[in-house]
Amino acid sequence: MARKLVLTTDKLKDPGAEKLAQLVLDEAERNAGFRRQVKAALAGKSGPVAIAKLVDRRLSGLARARSFIEWDKARAFADDLRSLTDTLASELGAAAPALALDRLLRFIATHEQVFERVDESSGRVQDIYCQAVAATGDLARRLTPAEADQLPEKIMAALGESTHGYLAEVTTAVAPHLPQDSLARWDADLKEVIAERQAEEALRVPDCWFYSMTSQWVEMRQAIARARGDLDLLVALETAKRPHMQDTLGIAAQLLEAGRNAEALDWVRKPGRRALVEDEGDMSPPRVSLEARILEALGDAPAAQALRWQCFETTLSAEILRNYLGQLPGFEDIEAEDRAHAFALEKPAPEAALQFFLDWPRTDLAAELIVMHPDHWDGGDWHILPKVAALLEHDHPLAATILYRALLDDILTRARPKAYGHGATYLGKLALLAEDADPVRSGEFPSHATYLAGLKKAHHRKSAFWSHVGEGEEEKTPQAGTSRRPVWAKGGVSDGPERPLNRGSSEVRYP
Repeated sequence: MARKLVLTTDKLKDPGAEKLAQLVLDEAERNAGFRRQVKAALAGKSGPVAIAKLVDRRLSGLARARSFIEWDKARAFADDLRSLTDTLASELGAAAPALALDRLLRFIATHEQVFERVDESSGRVQDIYCQAVAATGDLARRLTPAEADQLPEKIMAALGESTHGYLAEVTTAVAPHLPQDSLARWDADLKEVIAERQAEEALRVPDCWFYSMTSQWVEMRQAIARARGDLDLLVALETAKRPHMQDTLGIAAQLLEAGRNAEALDWVRKPGRRALVEDEGDMSPPRVSLEARILEALGDAPAAQALRWQCFETTLSAEILRNYLGQLPGFEDIEAEDRAHAFALEKPAPEAALQFFLDWPRTDLAAELIVMHPDHWDGGDWHILPKVAALLEHDHPLAATILYRALLDDILTRARPKAYGHGATYLGKLALLAEDADPVRSGEFPSHATYLAGLKKAHHRKSAFWSHVGEGEEEKTPQAGTSRRPVWAKGGVSDGPERPLNRGSSEVRYP
């Protein structure tokens, strides 16, 4: 069997310079972005100033352009932008980081008008700007002290009134690489301009300053405070924000890291911008995990464990339970794990318990839970149940049967023609599972034959579905030489919508 050819720098030298030059020329004719990169590389032979001039023309054209980019040209436009940032980061950045950083800031400053010119639903163009922001940090690292000292003024000149948020992100990227004196001067300038702007806006729109540029400038001050190691200033700036805007968990984590545990406990218990899950209240696993660590740092391990268990009872978080068990001595974790599993099985909301058993993982208990609530599962959860059913098919056929029936019943009851192919696949699965699932039934679950007869009676007019199935030929034995693939899978239907177990997903495979 021939080995797969892997392209490397050494292997690309084999065809010779003339052959490679022709390949580059051919690709440059087809790809405008690649053509510009080749021109930049050729200009680099004359030094960084030549590359900078080439880039300047492209940046000027980008800044002047106003026409809307049609959808069929959006990808090529994004590729062109990427080639521009690649040239800045690699070609010019390697030779003259200060020149490259100046032009990268000019590029980032075009984001507002570029977003107005192109449909950004794919996020492709925005990703390019985010990569450009990250590149500013890499380039700032290579500046001389004198060049780095000038960077704050250059950033403010290019992005000082940018409303998209890149100003704060650029500051976060470059601040760790700037001299302390430069950071102190930058912070003082920002403090002054914030005070002036707040005074102006208070006269126009009272109590709405946090929607303006000042919110970004405050974030910049906090990024500078982190780079300077000034935790007191960071906390003070966060305290000045409206309560619902405060990153309480972020501040608590930094206070904990600094050993300021009592303050960390106050912050973790504040009601600011938390990652709460609906109906969990203060029992959000990220918040509880952090508070438990703080309590342990304060020497109150029993309170930390009690909080973890309370959180588990509320959320059935597998991660919280692991943390809880990890702090138990000796063999107490085994008994506690059994207690947790028993609690989850009795939880009034089986969906949460099912996700817990899958995350742990204990597929046997997941199957037990499904069988305990055979009529509970909603076939409309097509983004979760097919994966779960497939996971249980081999060792737990009855549980898999319950889920596949729920999925099929939902499709037929709602008369969803676009899902009939999936429905036929589910019926095929049920036929294959019947041999193992039927014998373990205790009488309350109808056999496959009974279930199939009920389907035909209730949905005999859905000819589109039965055409996928094979119009009643399900019991025919395959002829010699033919595939033993079930007739239910007629038409090459896949085994259901492929997706991870993600309860919050919005991807649609069938309506």
